[in-house]
Amino acid sequence: MTDNLVTKTKEFVFELLKEELDPIYLYHNFKHTERVHESICEIIEGTDITKKEAQILEVAALLHDIGYTKEAENHEEIGVGIAKTFLSSQKVDDDIIDEVCNCIMETKFKNTPQTKLGKIIRDADASHFGKKYFEETSEFLRKELDLRGVKSYSPTEWRNENIKVLSKKHQYYTDYALKNWQSRKDKNLAKLLKAKKKQKTKLLKEEMKAKYKMQYKNESPERGVQTFYRVALRNHIKLSDIADTKANILLSVNAIIISVVLANLISKLDNNPYLTWPTVIFTVFSVISMIMSIIATRPNVTSGQFTKEDVKNQKVNLSFFGNFHKMELEDFEWAIREMVNDKDYIYKALTKDLYFLGKVLERKYRLLRITYTVFMIGIIISLISFAVAVKNNPGVDVQDVFESETSAMKASFDTTTLQKFNC
Repeated sequence: MTDNLVTKTKEFVFELLKEELDPIYLYHNFKHTERVHESICEIIEGTDITKKEAQILEVAALLHDIGYTKEAENHEEIGVGIAKTFLSSQKVDDDIIDEVCNCIMETKFKNTPQTKLGKIIRDADASHFGKKYFEETSEFLRKELDLRGVKSYSPTEWRNENIKVLSKKHQYYTDYALKNWQSRKDKNLAKLLKAKKKQKTKLLKEEMKAKYKMQYKNESPERGVQTFYRVALRNHIKLSDIADTKANILLSVNAIIISVVLANLISKLDNNPYLTWPTVIFTVFSVISMIMSIIATRPNVTSGQFTKEDVKNQKVNLSFFGNFHKMELEDFEWAIREMVNDKDYIYKALTKDLYFLGKVLERKYRLLRITYTVFMIGIIISLISFAVAVKNNPGVDVQDVFESETSAMKASFDTTTLQKFNC
């Protein structure tokens, strides 16, 4: 009779939930009913109870959530009514029906069970707290509450809610549950607490990172100021490279010209004395151009020393090697520490660097401009003097002179000279 009633009850509950239970109940469904029934059987096997009590517990476990087919609120009371109708139809004794109904009412989570059977079914109903599948079943309950419109929990909020339930609101009442499920429940709680602590640490790190980032942003100059210094210094360096290149071109060209003059024209002045002054003028202007090119690119190195008083008064620019190349390493390191600890000193040093680079550039380009002018004037004057010399010597065949000098120029541009010019 006992097994037959349990079997019929299980079939009844299965059909009832299949036909009338809303699909939004992802947790309170037949699978949950089966888990509670299995847990009841576990406790029955490990507890000294009568067959009648075992039957009451199994039937109550199967019927305890059938009230959800009507509504979630007060589903225990609704379930009791459905259970009475079903059990009466099965000719079950009234005392058993009453005990089953009492067990169903004992599953109210907010109440403390008062009877032996009530404590057993309460432990079975909350057995998932002490199971390995706790996380899975808990997630189904979270989604169910969301679908029902009860409350939408975020993962963090749901974890905190579970911690509150496992640590404060729930307890096992039977010896079997305390012996076999409490340790797993403690592990599940520890896992939740560990995840909470990990997230808290992560959030704290993110907050500190954001705080330091904001603090650094507030203390550092604006990005536009940094960009200004970076671009300005880079442009000054590029302009300095261009000036050096131009000076190198002038040096190379004039060196070739002087080589040609020394190798070819001077040896022919005895036979062509009228070319003496044009040659001298041409050579002089080339030499002047070379000297001015050298002066334009000649580096100026300062004393290379500074005092601690200069650093304290922020008078020395530590970004330029010429100010410290004669200093000891210890003194330089001390000065750098003093500078990096003062934001204003850093940008003051960059400003000085920018200013004096500009002064050097102005000097280079001014001398280069004069040098190019001298070179141009020298070419013009040399050509004019050559023309005057030829005009004042009517017996000279200009074409022969031109061909002679041209061949001499070509002969002087040997492979080595051309390679030097290309460099």
